[in-house]
Amino acid sequence: MLLPATADVDLGAALAHFAEHGWARLGRALDDDGLGALRARADELMLGQRVIDGLFFQPDSATGSYDDLEFGRGYVGPSVAYRKIEKLEKDDLYAAWIGNAFFERVARTLIAGDIAIYRACLFIKAAHGGTHLGWHQDGGRFWGIDQSPTLQIWTALDDCPVESGCVEVLSGTHHGGLATPGGGNVPAAMTQAIDAEAHALPLPARAGEVLLIHNHLWHRSGRNHTGNPRRALTICYMSATARCLRKKHAPRQFHRPFAPRP
Repeated sequence: MLLPATADVDLGAALAHFAEHGWARLGRALDDDGLGALRARADELMLGQRVIDGLFFQPDSATGSYDDLEFGRGYVGPSVAYRKIEKLEKDDLYAAWIGNAFFERVARTLIAGDIAIYRACLFIKAAHGGTHLGWHQDGGRFWGIDQSPTLQIWTALDDCPVESGCVEVLSGTHHGGLATPGGGNVPAAMTQAIDAEAHALPLPARAGEVLLIHNHLWHRSGRNHTGNPRRALTICYMSATARCLRKKHAPRQFHRPFAPRP
């Protein structure tokens, strides 16, 4: 699924931009056959044509409001109106993309030692649908681990123009760390203080294109106003030394997508 040209990509400029701005473009990496396969697999999972134990599903809200999302429902039957599917490392096709050589090169450049993933998550905005997601960060106490991941690699499975609810960012906000210890939504008072609306930067992407997004970067996405689905896979890579702090259930064991270092 990986385009051969990715072997020759010079990561220097992209990683420098990532360090300064909290995001960077890596160009197209996923080939046409891979796009077709991952799109088809997403549909199979949502429509119940392929069942994999342990996947996590979250249905979209009918209104498009995040406040109206219902949590804990999981898979509710055949539908393309799911907001996200997690634990995609359990699927063979998605696992192959999660562990591809290009992503391994990026992750090993930024993360010392062996590497695990916190999550591999497909974010979906159905045609003329989806949920509006406000300014937020991906980390904090809610994530339940003993260290803070900083690398997410995002792949567009469909064209993601502005009208489809593409990712929007506030460049450089990752330098401030977590806005709140809990993480997640950034308080409105903080977004207003920096005039977030005036500085929002949309990051439209073409199908197969890859972005780097720092976990602490303030980012958001709107609803999909087009007649086509908008699906993107985001993978959070981190040190394999990370440990789960949750005590309600057995501690999570994190998937390692690459061979251990010698």
